[in-house]
Amino acid sequence: MSLSGAPAAQFDESRPGFLSRERTVAKPGFNRWLVPPAALAIHLCIGMAYGLSVFWLPLSRALSVGAAAPAACPDMSVLTALVTTSCDWRVSDLVIVFSIGIVMLGISAALFGGWLEQAGPRKAGLAAALCWSGGFLIGALGVYLHQLWLIWLGMGLIGGIGLGLGYISPVSTLIKWFPDRRGMATGMAIMGFGGGAMIGSPLADTLIKTFRTPDTAGVWQALAVMGIGYFAFMVSGALGYRVPPAGWQPEGWMPPAAKNTMIASGHVHLGQAHKTPQFWLLWLVLCLNVSAGIGVLALASPMLQEIFGGGLIGRPGIALGQLDAAEKGQVAAIAAGFVGLLSLFNILGRFFWASMSDRIGRKTTYAIFFGVGLVLYAAAPWAAGLGSTALFVGMFCIILSMYGGGFATIPAYLADVFGTQFVGAIHGRLLTAWSTAGVVGPLVVTAIRQHQVDAGVQGLDLYSRTMLVLAAFLAAGFLCNLLVRPLAGHWFMDEAQVKGLESKPASIGTVPRGASQGIGRGGVTPAALLAWAVVGLPILWGIWITLAKALILFR
Repeated sequence: MSLSGAPAAQFDESRPGFLSRERTVAKPGFNRWLVPPAALAIHLCIGMAYGLSVFWLPLSRALSVGAAAPAACPDMSVLTALVTTSCDWRVSDLVIVFSIGIVMLGISAALFGGWLEQAGPRKAGLAAALCWSGGFLIGALGVYLHQLWLIWLGMGLIGGIGLGLGYISPVSTLIKWFPDRRGMATGMAIMGFGGGAMIGSPLADTLIKTFRTPDTAGVWQALAVMGIGYFAFMVSGALGYRVPPAGWQPEGWMPPAAKNTMIASGHVHLGQAHKTPQFWLLWLVLCLNVSAGIGVLALASPMLQEIFGGGLIGRPGIALGQLDAAEKGQVAAIAAGFVGLLSLFNILGRFFWASMSDRIGRKTTYAIFFGVGLVLYAAAPWAAGLGSTALFVGMFCIILSMYGGGFATIPAYLADVFGTQFVGAIHGRLLTAWSTAGVVGPLVVTAIRQHQVDAGVQGLDLYSRTMLVLAAFLAAGFLCNLLVRPLAGHWFMDEAQVKGLESKPASIGTVPRGASQGIGRGGVTPAALLAWAVVGLPILWGIWITLAKALILFR
């Protein structure tokens, strides 16, 4: 009793909190097509990781805006660069932010994947929003104070944790909502990660130009605005997440396990998945596919310029080094269009190939990635030798579509092999392959290129050996994929273990296991149209900007 005599309010400890997984269980009438836009809202934000390079050049002149020369310190060590307030930063020191972020993506996804399965996507999505947007705000402070260590901490370390949490937050949920279209569902979300830079890069460039003054580069203001905007967008996505009731499946749909031996009918526990040879084969499959693709992305612009040189501007046979400054500027603009086109195919491939895998199977899809990719890499020097820019560019557009498709298809591949119960956490652990590839791919191709440069090699010969090495990566990946087999029965949990891990009985109700539970396949509704418009319009804007830049290739 209170002092006034009224009964004291009692805290209901049995009621789950707002961020708990139980509070996100969908109720009868929910439209499952509201979940992919929520996932896209988060992935479109964290995908800006691929576009951070737009900040490096302005930041390298942060202290010497408008000056004829940078405030350079020739013998500056990395430790000095972290704390200096009188020297401009080197681009090489700034690029480390991206490397830290990708490494932290893999580490955080692996460490927090199990927690995500218990906490649910809403809590993970909000944590991702705090880390990713908070990283931008800490980075803005670092730019304002001219402290590089704050940028590494914010945009690299803390932002990288947000990358990992945001990347894996929708995977398990989408696969459970779309057991009939696993590849398409994950492809839609992971397409957003590929499209984040397509939207964020031109946005950042516009903001930098808007805030730039004779005394400031405009970068810290751009980072702050984007950090606040990303927080709002990601929180909206996190709050839009819903998980299906335990045992839910679309009305009229039957699991295809009886027809496809590669699709498991049970579930492997997180603690057992990494003990199987299949996990490590798939780890290698992802690592080798990403290593090859990311190696091309790392050198796409210089590769096109150095191979074709004056041929890109109607002066065939003239090497890049023989062009004057104005002509080199034209060639660089064409190469930028090439990079934009590769990014677009990277994005489109994520949806196309993941959706295609629903029809032809995940193992067959990866066999195409490795088999066709191997041929294209090996044939690229031949296409360049013909002097056919269009053929060369077309080959690499297909290669990058399969690079993106590999990211989008792997979650569904894992669900097929290990079941859906822990697929988000298993996917998180597998993403350490991405972190490894993010180091191995660029390191290998740049080392080979530098060796050729030191030997005095120029033009096409500068990259011929690189193409063959990347083809060898894909040949190894083909063999690893070929060795993936269905798991033996003893790896799967029994029915009692599965039931013990699922949602609380109160959230399941009395509806029989496996029924649609009042939630159908979903469809076109005003709410769904609005949700898709919110994420779709920025994507269309980014595609328009990218195509406008890429058109310079065909003039």
